[in-house]
Amino acid sequence: MNYHIKASSNSNQDAVVHIKQSNIDFGTTSKTTETLPNPAELFLSSFAACMLKNVERFSVMMKFTYTKAFLEVNATRLENPPRMDRIIYNLTIYSNDKKLNIALLKKNIEKFGTIYNTLKLSCTISGTISNIDNV
Repeated sequence: MNYHIKASSNSNQDAVVHIKQSNIDFGTTSKTTETLPNPAELFLSSFAACMLKNVERFSVMMKFTYTKAFLEVNATRLENPPRMDRIIYNLTIYSNDKKLNIALLKKNIEKFGTIYNTLKLSCTISGTISNIDNV
């Protein structure tokens, strides 16, 4: 499987990643530090997207239903050399389904997530998955 994206920027302006029919603006200037995602946040967004895609994928394979999933990701960046050192996540699945096996879901995400496995080669990843019953 191969992937292809494009990105562009103009001098003294922010940048855009072009993926399929989507354009994702991101900050490269000091003007948008508080409003647009920076490259590190886009990087963590890929990690989050991988995890949430796998929740959907494994809900079908493991035959459980859920109404939503919420993921929070925090990371620590080292300065020298600049890199991500530690990623911590908290994933919450909203489901009343008794077939939801949190331990197996976590194992599957950690074993089969493309971005997850790529990142764990260069930094520490730890996290929790919890279930909240739908009300």
